[in-house]
Amino acid sequence: MGEAQAGIFPLVRLTRDPLDRAALIQAVAYPGAGALVTFEGVVRDNARGRAVDYLEYEAYVEMAESQMRAIAADVRARWGIDHVAIAHRFGRMAVGEASVIIVVASPHRGEAFDACRYIIDTLKTTVPIWKREVGPDGAAWVEG
Repeated sequence: MGEAQAGIFPLVRLTRDPLDRAALIQAVAYPGAGALVTFEGVVRDNARGRAVDYLEYEAYVEMAESQMRAIAADVRARWGIDHVAIAHRFGRMAVGEASVIIVVASPHRGEAFDACRYIIDTLKTTVPIWKREVGPDGAAWVEG
């Protein structure tokens, strides 16, 4: 993913490269932030009662990044929070690797938690990123 740039918000990344949690946190942290909430979605070894060997994500990159920026704009409008980073990978990911990291920095924890939850829930239902689970029983695209 490379180095995140502090001061450019929202920070939105869609990449094939491993995600750098520390760089995302550093990019959104600021002296007035009393809360720094991070969500990290990690590839697990099972889903819906089936074993998972790895995941493959596909994305419509330009539209996905645009919609991720729109989600961050919603956060600004609803909670007044500007310091947001949203990073999602696409391509093949092994069990244990992060597929998405969201970081929200704000003066207060309540708004930061609410905004972070809103971002991941909205991202999963509106952004054109598709997940394929691959396991010993075959592969399946996952809806939602």
